[in-house]
This record gives sequence, C-alpha cells and structure tokens, in this order.
Amino acid sequence: MLTIDNVLTRAVDNILPSKEGLAELMAKKKITLYQGFDPSMPSLHLGNFVGLMKLREFQKLGHRVIFLVGDFTGMIGDPTDKKATRKKLTREQVLENAKGWKNQASMLLDFDGPNAAQIKFNSEWNDKLTFKDLLEITSNFTVQQMLERDMFQDRLDNKAPIYLHEFLYPVAQAIDSVKMDVDLEIGGSDQLFNMMAGRTLMKAVSGREKYVLSMKLLVDKDGNKVGKTTGNALFMDSTPENFYAGIMSFPDEVLPIAFELLTEVDLTNLNEKIQKDPLKEKKRLGLEIINTLWGGKRAKEAQLAFETTFQKREFSGEAQSIKGLATLAETLASLPSVGSMSQAKRLLAQGAVDVSGETVKDGSYRPRSGEEIKIGKKTFIRIR
Repeated sequence: MLTIDNVLTRAVDNILPSKEGLAELMAKKKITLYQGFDPSMPSLHLGNFVGLMKLREFQKLGHRVIFLVGDFTGMIGDPTDKKATRKKLTREQVLENAKGWKNQASMLLDFDGPNAAQIKFNSEWNDKLTFKDLLEITSNFTVQQMLERDMFQDRLDNKAPIYLHEFLYPVAQAIDSVKMDVDLEIGGSDQLFNMMAGRTLMKAVSGREKYVLSMKLLVDKDGNKVGKTTGNALFMDSTPENFYAGIMSFPDEVLPIAFELLTEVDLTNLNEKIQKDPLKEKKRLGLEIINTLWGGKRAKEAQLAFETTFQKREFSGEAQSIKGLATLAETLASLPSVGSMSQAKRLLAQGAVDVSGETVKDGSYRPRSGEEIKIGKKTFIRIR
C-alpha cells in the first residue's frame, strides 16, 4: 500500500528542510506540488519519466499535481551541467516541442477526474514581468550565490563566457514557485540549486516554507545518465518495442536503481535476484515499465519482439531482410523498433545508423538492394 513514508523514501535523494516536516504537512492537508519540464525537444525522455513516476505517487495519495511546461525558461535553456552556453530557442520552437507532451505525460498522470493534474505554462506570468519587477526579485539573491554553481566555476577556470541570461535562469525558475504558491517542488538531484532558489524567493516574498524534494539519478558507475546512449535514447513517444530494447541495453550495474526509480515493484531481495540471473531481472524490468506505459498486452509483445528480433541476432550477425522504402528515413520509420519518422530522424542525427559500415545521417539517402543497415547496437537489417 502506498503511504506518505513510501513516497518520501523511494527514489528520494534529499528533502529540504526536512522529511519529517514535509510528512507532517502532508498528513494535515493535501499539498500542491510541481515539477517543471523545459521543452528543449519534442519528446519526454527517461529522466522525465523518473519525475513523472514520483508525481504519479503524490497524485495517488490525493495531492494536487502541476505539470509545468517551461515555455519561458525553455527559451533560456537550463545551464545545469553545461560547460558551454546552450543555444537559445524561440517561443514558437518551445511550443512546438511541447505540443505532444500532455499525451505523453498522460501515460502516467491522470489529467481528468476529481483530482486531475494541471498543465501550466510559465510564460503566463514571466511574460508580464517588468524590469522593475526583475530588479526587486533579484535583490533577494547575491552574485556569490549564483557563482557557487559548479558549471560556472568550471567556465571561469577555463575563461569560458557566462552570459547574463544563464546567470538568471535559477531566478526565472524560482519565480514559478511564488506565482503558483506551491508547497513542494520536485526534480532530479542535479536540479537542487535551481529548486533551492525557489525556496529562497518564496521565503523572501511570501514568507512561506517551500519544500524541495530531490530525486536520485539513473546513472552508471561513471556518472553518465542511462538511456541517452547513442542509438538507445528512450523517449516516451517511442514504441513499446523500441523502449523495451533500450531497457535491455542497460548495464547490469544500474538494475537496482532502475527498479527503484522506474517501477513500483517491491525491492525486497532485489540485489540477490539480480546477482542470480541479471538477464531475467532485466526482462522483468522491461515488462514492468512497458506495462506501466502501454499495458500488459503491449509489454508481452515488446518482449517477444526483442527475443525474436534482437536477442537471437545479437552475436550471430544475422540481419533481418526487409523491403526498402524510398528513403532511408522512411525505411527506418517502418521498423517496429523505430516506429515513427521523428524517431528515425533522431537516430540519424545522433549518428546511430550505419549503411554498409559507414555512418549515414542523411535521411533522404536511398538504400539499395543488398545493403546492410545497422541501427544502434542491436538492430540489423538487409535491404531486398
């Protein structure tokens, strides 16, 4: 049974100012909480999935969830962990990117019913701010506070530029908490600095306590985020087959944290089960995740597709023979493991597609009969 303690423990890295205080508040009333998502791409990804799972738990307990689209902050671009300035996006680009997000998020959140999750856009209030407003808001922060960020220190050491709009990103995110008058903000542990800025501003402007819940990250032993490997990036507008295949490419070492972050299964004796049969547990992880997103029938189909298309050919070099379509992009999109033209274009742009041993990024390339195409690490096709 889902309890307050479960929600505030599983997958949680830290709660500030205290877990006990937040638990007490949740026992007294239904709180309002949010997570922000910057639309830098048209697809929610595995990292977003982690946050949505936590929002889903709070919603199940009856708390009020806000899915915030950062259509204003997304134009700036979060500088977290970035060693160089991110390319700025236009309002049109961010809105286009966010167009399908409600459908993707609804795989985990309920946007209908008596306790429906809300979707908000932070341009609603940030577009209305005057320069006077900005000066008053920024008077609650110091330059020293902002310079504490590791990525800014790295840039200073390397004499790389820090642009003022990046410097103000945490301030822009902090304004969201005040305008929505929330009790809690959640996000990955790499977002702690930005979330704490909202806590600072909330206290200064509203005199209110805002709690911050940072979540563990799905990373390998070297600290690299899992699910962003070239050719195996996992997006929520993908197909169950492609998502399952991506999960099967996870290194065994991340299985314990993946079960904790991406499923609701009991974790008792999980490490022993993984040590005994890691492949079996990886398949169980894939089934659990696909079942959550697409249902049990699609989960079984995705597993069968992997076992017949990928697993049996992984080391044999055997390639599935298919009839090529007009262009390489169209051919890729026709594969169950790719499933859409947008995913095909994404794989091409990532350099995840080889034709006869050469990387090809041009989707208009016309594959010829007899050519072998490799997609990612585990998909091989031969054009007939």
